[in-house]
Amino acid sequence: MEIVHTPVLLHECLEYLSPEGEPYADDAFMVDSTLGEGGHSFHFLQKYPALHILGVDADALIQGRARERLAPFGSRMEFYNGWFNDFYHSYPEGRRRPNLILFDLGISVFHYERSGRGFSFRHDEKLDMRLNPGAGKSAADLVNTMGEQQLADMIYLYSDEKYSRRIAAAVVAARAGGRIESTRALAEIVAGAVPAKYRYGPIHPATRTFQALRICVNSELGRLPQALHDAFNVLAPGGKMGVITFHSLEDKIVKNYFRNLGKQCVCPPEVPVCACGGTPCAEVLTRKPVEPSAEEVAENSPSRSAKLRVVRKIRDADANRLRGVEAL
Repeated sequence: MEIVHTPVLLHECLEYLSPEGEPYADDAFMVDSTLGEGGHSFHFLQKYPALHILGVDADALIQGRARERLAPFGSRMEFYNGWFNDFYHSYPEGRRRPNLILFDLGISVFHYERSGRGFSFRHDEKLDMRLNPGAGKSAADLVNTMGEQQLADMIYLYSDEKYSRRIAAAVVAARAGGRIESTRALAEIVAGAVPAKYRYGPIHPATRTFQALRICVNSELGRLPQALHDAFNVLAPGGKMGVITFHSLEDKIVKNYFRNLGKQCVCPPEVPVCACGGTPCAEVLTRKPVEPSAEEVAENSPSRSAKLRVVRKIRDADANRLRGVEAL
């Protein structure tokens, strides 16, 4: 099987989430919350022979590729097809708690290059962008039904696109002549809506609009805060959780939640006496995010915006730890 996606920050993940030196080094259990083609899991299983992994992914197609790739590891690898927030929210009470949890919040290169679902404007494909193609509204549904103001706000919020209003107006005008169904059609509309200098700039003018649609279609930011909280509470005491982010909005959510986990007190300022226990829930192992080396960026350009943050669990967290963690 040809492997399309290269896992980012692989060596850093293997180091920070290593079971070596832990009490569970000889019998560790890990959840790969965003399995993809199984790149991270493959290398974890290969390096740590006593490790067992459960891989979670909402996309049955890419999970099928991971099953094929990871088949040689036999019963050391399990699979769950579904969204990670659903998985952690309904985690079976009697099941063993994981010692390690990894989230890689990036979209696999496979989705851009091989899925045929319109994640990229490099190919003329049906405008879909759903990681789970059997559920929810597609990108075409949003593009063709959202009001102009709502569309402009969504593009700006999820991508910081400075020409979001011009783009939204152009989309609404174009769809009056018929439904917008393809990536090429949308990319051309966006390109025609922006100034010439921006149109021929260093990145394609539709890049941010496509990012915003993908985030909105898959509720990427909306799922994240509660998923992090539920995953942390599922994690075994002493276990480690790492999250790789790729843009500032999701990194802000992770940074704020991990910071709250590391605080001794998260009671509101108006509370005169601490009611939250007064002890941290986690040790933050990465005071600053771990970023890819220049060598990795040169070899794998999608890694250039990746950031890894890791915590070690001390105790379960209550809802106070979610305070100030924004879900967009």
